[in-house]
Amino acid sequence: MKGLVLPLALLAVAELCARTLGIASDTLAAPSQILAACWDVIADGTLPLRAGQTILAALGGLALGGGLGLVLAIMLGLSTPLRRLLRFPIETLRPIPSIATLPIMLMVYGFGYRMEIAIVSFACFWPVLIIGQAAISGIEPRLLEVSRVLGLDFFARVTKVVLPAALPRLFIAFRQAAAVSLIVAVTAEIAMNPQGLGYELMAAQSSLRPATMFAMLVYIGLIGWSLNALLLLVQKHLFGFAAGSQVSP
Repeated sequence: MKGLVLPLALLAVAELCARTLGIASDTLAAPSQILAACWDVIADGTLPLRAGQTILAALGGLALGGGLGLVLAIMLGLSTPLRRLLRFPIETLRPIPSIATLPIMLMVYGFGYRMEIAIVSFACFWPVLIIGQAAISGIEPRLLEVSRVLGLDFFARVTKVVLPAALPRLFIAFRQAAAVSLIVAVTAEIAMNPQGLGYELMAAQSSLRPATMFAMLVYIGLIGWSLNALLLLVQKHLFGFAAGSQVSP
C-alpha cells in the first residue's frame, strides 16, 4: 500500500491544479475526467472489444514466437556445430526492430490479426531463443551424460532432463517475451493496424478526446501489470523459494 502514496498524491495535485487553474486543453485532462472516461469505455463496450483484440494478438504472437524460439534454443543448446553455423544469421537478424517488419508483414498478410501476430512473434522469438539457449547450454554436463548412459532418445532426453533442468530460466525468458508481446502489439496498432487498444488510443488523439486517450493508456498499463503479476504467481507456485533467486526482467 505504501507504493500507492506517491501516485495518489500526484493525482491529487494534478486534480487540484486542473480545478483551481481551470485548465482546458485538447491535449490534457484532469484525473477525474480520465476516471470518467475509463468508465465510459467500459459502459459502451469499447474496452472489452479493443482489449480483447490486443490481448489475443499479444498472446497469439507470444505462443507462436516463443514456441519457435524454444525449439531452436533446445537445438542450439544441445548442438555446438549448429550453434556455430547459425551464429551469424541470428546476430544479423536479432537487432532488427520488430516494428520495422511491419511493411513486409502488411504486404504478406494485410490488415488484421495475422499481420499483428506475425510482428509480435518476431519480437517474442528472440528473448526466448537467446535466454533459452544460454539456459540449456549451462545445464550440468553430467546430467546429459547420465541420459546417454540410460539410452534415452532425443525426445526423452529433452522432456525428462533438459527442460526440467532449464525450466526456471526458461520461465523468465517467457516473462520477458510476454512484456515484449504487449508492447509490440500496441505499437503495431498505433502504427498501422486498425484494431485494439493502440488503434483506439490514436482514434481518441485524432478526435481530440484526451480523457479517452489517457484512459486507454491506463488500461494498457493495467493489462501489462496483470499479465506480469499472473506470471509471477505461476512462477512462485512452480518454483517456490527458488523463484526468488532467479533474475527478474
